[in-house]
Formats: sequence, structure tokens, C-alpha cells
Amino acid sequence: MLPYQTMQDAEAALGRGLTSAERVWFRYSAQNSDFWLYCHNIFFLLLAFTLAPLPIVFLEYKCSKALKNYKLQPKVLVPSESVIRCYKEVMRTFICIVGPLQLISYPTVKWIGIRTGLPLPSGWEIFFQLLVYFLIEDYGNYWIHRLLHCKWGYEKIHRVHHEFTAPIGFAAPYAHWTEVLILGAPSFLGPALVPGHMVTFWLWIILRQLEAIETHSGYDFPQSPTKYIPFYGGAEYHDYHHYVGGQSQSNFASVFTYCDYLYGTDKGYRYQKEHLAKLREQWRKGEQNGVHDDSGLDQKTK
Repeated sequence: MLPYQTMQDAEAALGRGLTSAERVWFRYSAQNSDFWLYCHNIFFLLLAFTLAPLPIVFLEYKCSKALKNYKLQPKVLVPSESVIRCYKEVMRTFICIVGPLQLISYPTVKWIGIRTGLPLPSGWEIFFQLLVYFLIEDYGNYWIHRLLHCKWGYEKIHRVHHEFTAPIGFAAPYAHWTEVLILGAPSFLGPALVPGHMVTFWLWIILRQLEAIETHSGYDFPQSPTKYIPFYGGAEYHDYHHYVGGQSQSNFASVFTYCDYLYGTDKGYRYQKEHLAKLREQWRKGEQNGVHDDSGLDQKTK
């Protein structure tokens, strides 16, 4: 709960007038407990994984020809029954595993110092905290993901996530419940080390899930704003990892590419990119000479 009874008390304590955003936050948070504010994360998770993948799924089934140039595995169309089954499994995991875990973790959130009061964080504060959260989560996720590709980890746990060799947005959190818990740990490590405001925590949860959905979408749109993020992996980068499957020892990173580059686990992907670039160049030259053969452009090399 907020320590101030009225907006005038808040303004007197801060020594300034409240911003429009702070007034909205004061009105809303004053009516709800800190516990209820924290529980919003469960709602955001359910909402993100219900609505965000829908546009691509709808367009894939209704306008597949128009999107073919952007589809990373154009010859694969996941059956609608598999999409529905995937969504149901994800929701079951959220409701039965993730939701209860978040509820019982509330005392830890209070202990590490995630606050709900005024003032609200500045835009720059939110930006740098989110950047730290992404970097910490990405590094931890890289090593856990890499360990899950050992023989035992893959066969017992991680193979569930790789059932979709051509990933879809709904399959971003589709995984064995153990993997959901293990890979969820790095997501809370950043806020634990650099605690901020509840609003920042909400944004972190939402953005991380939207990033995972975009990465698993199966489409690579050149107009995507994520193209301007340095070292960002994206859908094409992660699609290769799913395409290769259990044998993959490449592209373990969840968000950025620097870990794969530093530890040499992107060699297969880079070789594939070079190989396809040569094929495209050969195709371009052949077209100029009146010979058209693009049979090799759909090949992917491990």
C-alpha cells in the first residue's frame, strides 16, 4: 500500500507536483494491495500468450501466400489441431505451475525491495534496468539451455520444447514443466540483483514474453523494429536452432547473440548463412545468364 493518504501528502513528501502518470498510479495503487499489484504478472502472462501470437497464426492460415516470402520454413504448416493443443498445454502450465509459484514468491519480491510507491521511475531508469535484466537473463538462459542439450537433459526434459521443429508463437513457453521452472530462474535474477519499481517489473515480464513470442514466430519480417537492436538474435536466428533440433549445438542464446559468438556455438548457423549466400549468388548469376535453378535455396545445413 502507498505510504501517503492523499495526493497532497505525496506532493509534500516529494517536494513537487505529481506527474500525470504518477496521479494515475496513485489512484490505482491506493485501491489495491502490493500483493494484488504483484499478481498482475499472472494476468499479463496469460494475456500475452493468448493475444500476441494470434495475428501471425490468423494470417498464416488465411493469407499464407502473402506471407510466404517471410516464412522461415515455407514448406511447413503446423496443423491447427497442434496449435490448439499447444495453447492448452501452455495455459495448463501457467495456471498449475507458474501462477502458484508466483503467488508463493511474493515475500521474496518484497524482501528484495521491488517497490510500489512514488515516485515513479524515470524513462532512463526503466531503460537501463530493463537492459540489465535482459543481459542477465540472456547469459543465464544461455548456459541452462546449453546444458539442457546434453543427452540426459534433452531426452528427459528439453525434447518437449523441440517437438515444434518449425516453431510458432504459441510454442515459445511450450516445454516440460521442469524446464519452465529452471529457465524461469534467470528471469527473476535481474530484478533480484537490481530491484526497481513494480511498473518496471511489469514491463520486464511483458517485454520478455513478447520477445520470446517474436523469436518463435517462424517469420522474419525485415520491417521489424527489433532489427535495429544490436546483437539481437530474432526469429531467423532461433529458427535454425529448432530446425536442427536435438543435435543442435548452435544458437543457444535466448535474446542476444554475443554468448554464442564468444563461446563458438554459432558456427553451424554462420556456416549455413554463408552457404545460402553462395547459393543465392549462384542463383542470381544463373538468372542473369538465363538459367533459373533455386532448388538449393530451401536447404539448411547443420
